[in-house]
Amino acid sequence: MIRTAVTAALLLTAATAEAGLPPRGCDSKHDITAAQQDRLLRFAAVVRQALAESGSPAALISRSGTDLSRFGLRYSHAGIALADGLDTPWAVRQLYYACAEGAPRLFDQGLAGFISGSDDADVGYVSLLLLPAEAAAPLAATALDKPVALGLLNANYSANAYPFSTQYQNCNQWVAELLAAAVGGTHARADAQAWLQREGYAPEPVRVSGWLLMAGHFMPWLHFDDQPREQLRASAVQTSLPDSLEAFALRRWPAARRIEFCHGLQGVVQREGGAALAADCVPQAGDRVMALK
Repeated sequence: MIRTAVTAALLLTAATAEAGLPPRGCDSKHDITAAQQDRLLRFAAVVRQALAESGSPAALISRSGTDLSRFGLRYSHAGIALADGLDTPWAVRQLYYACAEGAPRLFDQGLAGFISGSDDADVGYVSLLLLPAEAAAPLAATALDKPVALGLLNANYSANAYPFSTQYQNCNQWVAELLAAAVGGTHARADAQAWLQREGYAPEPVRVSGWLLMAGHFMPWLHFDDQPREQLRASAVQTSLPDSLEAFALRRWPAARRIEFCHGLQGVVQREGGAALAADCVPQAGDRVMALK
């Protein structure tokens, strides 16, 4: 079973940018009931319909995983949803950390499987960022170009990888560099990172407690030697998160459309643009609400 969540501590949750390990341990099972599975499949169908209606060949897609609300974060894992070219329409190409192998791998996953990766089967969130055609078309082509996509994959994984070092990589950083390759025409990691810096990509540093820095001595998927010393002295870690990817893309392409979905007791709630959806998936005025029967 492939899991793309982070561990329970801050750097193993919020600051780590996910695609590592769940709170209960590496590749631990996450059981859900038949009723929960049915709801997740129906939720995925709503997201798939929105993707199909967009007419775009690709979209940035992010999902919630471990509850990060105490850190002001909702999304932990991002990938590229592709209209065509994979086994099923709107499957997601992403980086994941293979626990048994102790190495990152490129992984294609159906939309329902991607969405079901959340630790909370009762309440979950998905964000789509639909880029304008001049960005979406090359992103789709580059994501489907396996030699390029694999060429950007680093053999050394770190859940909290620094965005401007080629020493390590996390799942969201791979997405950022893939976007740089698609739009900037760069196929080397160092060139992709240089392009991202020139274009203003600057993930917000996350404040951490001193004792959490010690976790790097015990977790094989967590490293700090790539982080700038001055940031570590200030108890801050900078790493790529879905919020960073979306903020960058929205600044560079103001015409991009962001659609957020959640599922909860009220059914599916959908909102395009504006503020983030409410906690616990409680609908607000103007939201579209669809029952999950």
